[in-house]
Amino acid sequence: MTDRELYGGLIHLHLLHHAGEGPIYGFSMIEELAGHGYKLSPGTLYPILHGLEKKGYLRSTERRLGRMARRMYRITPSGRRALEDAKGKVQELFGEMFDGGGGS
Repeated sequence: MTDRELYGGLIHLHLLHHAGEGPIYGFSMIEELAGHGYKLSPGTLYPILHGLEKKGYLRSTERRLGRMARRMYRITPSGRRALEDAKGKVQELFGEMFDGGGGS
């Protein structure tokens, strides 16, 4: 298993989390994730964003800034529910990994 496979779900959760706080766009998320040690290219990030949109977790709109267009992503109600469910699972895993809580 590569690191990319291992951390893929965490990247998805980061994206949903930040989209839940407000609109996001690709380049800003590349920079945000880089601050957490993830090195993503646009060729990696945009398919993830498109996949989250296809699943109904994000919705995008195009915003024009002069000549430049930027695709903005917002979390959907379905994405918010998925994020809340994931938070519980992450919290449980965190407890097992760091607090010595139950599990196998």
